[in-house]
Amino acid sequence: MSPLERWPAAARARIAGVLTDIDDTLTTDGAITPDALEALAQLKAAGLHVIPITGRPVGWSEPFARVWPVDAIVAENGAVALIPDDLNKNGLQRPPHERKQLSKIYQQAAATRAANFSRMQCVLAQIEAAVPGARRAQDSAGRECDIAIDHSEFTHLPQGAIDQCVALMRAAGMNATVSSIHVNGWYGAHDKWQGAQWIVRELLGRELAAEIDQWAYVGDSTNDQRMFEHFTHSVGVANIARFVPQLDHLPRYITPSARGAGFAELARCLLAARAGSTRRA
Repeated sequence: MSPLERWPAAARARIAGVLTDIDDTLTTDGAITPDALEALAQLKAAGLHVIPITGRPVGWSEPFARVWPVDAIVAENGAVALIPDDLNKNGLQRPPHERKQLSKIYQQAAATRAANFSRMQCVLAQIEAAVPGARRAQDSAGRECDIAIDHSEFTHLPQGAIDQCVALMRAAGMNATVSSIHVNGWYGAHDKWQGAQWIVRELLGRELAAEIDQWAYVGDSTNDQRMFEHFTHSVGVANIARFVPQLDHLPRYITPSARGAGFAELARCLLAARAGSTRRA
């Protein structure tokens, strides 16, 4: 990983969109910081697309999708997206403080989601019974397409227990990944990378893989490494250092600061290159 300052200005100036993790990337101690929220607003004001992609549940994500300055939020590791409507009932632009209406779209059909949900609850109960200390995440009530075991948000699981949770999910035929706070498991072919391609296609009618050099991704943990693998311009906030020994694919650049402060540094880095390119033009 190279320091963020080594990201060439010419490459930064071509970035048209930013996809980002939420927990411990936008947030610090569980809440978005004012500098990170302002960074989202500045990126949007500069004309960039901004799309958080998270392992958090869709129910948890709804309040943020209504008020954050973003194009959409993709939740549950690519399974479902919340798309805000920035226009009010009179067709006028909503002011930034006004709550937006949301559209919810899924990758799986309703019948598939219902069948998978029942299967996942059985696996969740099995993990809680088999792994000492394993407890479902406190945001589980808002989950529709996955399950989550808390390992670092409100409880602490040692690495061996985390590995056991992952193994049980995979033995049940599920995909499994570990974020900075949860162990997530789900049925289906989606993940953050596939979900990113899906939402860009749904929102913009474009193919992300064909224009990957115009997008950046920001993350902090092992469930971001599929994104680090595919994105030409990938950035880790400084707290990714905790997960480096477990990563097969590292981000290309790393911010000086951790969590929300690191995201704000990334935004300033992009905006400075964009402003410099405009002056030269």
